Amino acid sequence: MTPRQSSPVWLRLWHRFAEVERNAFLDGARFFAPSLPAVFSWGLVTGVAMSKSALTVPEAIGMSLLVYAGSAQLAVLPLFAAGMPIWTVWLTAAVVNLRFVIFSAALQPHFNYLPGWRRTLLGFFNGDLHFVYFMQRYAEPGYAPGKEGYFWGMALINCATWQVSSIIGIVLASLFPDSWGLALAGTLALIPVMIATINSRSTLMAVVVAAVVALLCFDLPYRLALVIAVVAAIAAGMASDEMAARATLRGIRARKGRQPTGDQA
Repeated sequence: MTPRQSSPVWLRLWHRFAEVERNAFLDGARFFAPSLPAVFSWGLVTGVAMSKSALTVPEAIGMSLLVYAGSAQLAVLPLFAAGMPIWTVWLTAAVVNLRFVIFSAALQPHFNYLPGWRRTLLGFFNGDLHFVYFMQRYAEPGYAPGKEGYFWGMALINCATWQVSSIIGIVLASLFPDSWGLALAGTLALIPVMIATINSRSTLMAVVVAAVVALLCFDLPYRLALVIAVVAAIAAGMASDEMAARATLRGIRARKGRQPTGDQA
């Protein structure tokens, strides 16, 4: 038996992947690590909210593992408490998660060479924060060595942190008084992380537009404000990029127009 054959199963599985993918996986996990406290706090808040709702502890844990979407989980809790029909619960969760349709469409050019089941798996583990980080690092679509590994490095560490914190919140919810205002604490913890992702004018424009639209549409049912804000932010970011590209092109043409010709020289 070779040393590799005698190693643990997880280690043998790890070495089945190309070295460039393994290194990119570790790079992604390291890059995402500073965001873990915010993810942990948000997962903890969501777990406490689920446990204090109409769900039992096993139901809340099952929902955390299978749904894995904090905004949708929080959106449907009042519907469970009010005894609303299941189709209303499903519709609300689907509307809240419509932004992931947009995210998946943006990821498709990066992973269209993968088989369908692997793209579906990527979609399930996709999340708001590491989607932003991934798109910032990989602007060009298509295959690139290490691209998939980098995505999984962020996605899996995010998922593991979320599930651990959410289950802790579910199991230990009775220790957290309602007067602590955990929902506000979780939101405040996420704000610095989101601010850190603003690294361009187009991103800043998208954030400002999303915030304004979300406030204006706050009273819409089924959390539609979230979906409308995401669409408005993407449109604002694309418009800002287009205006910046046109300004750059005009600047290049202007510089060429000022250059002396050979006869003038």
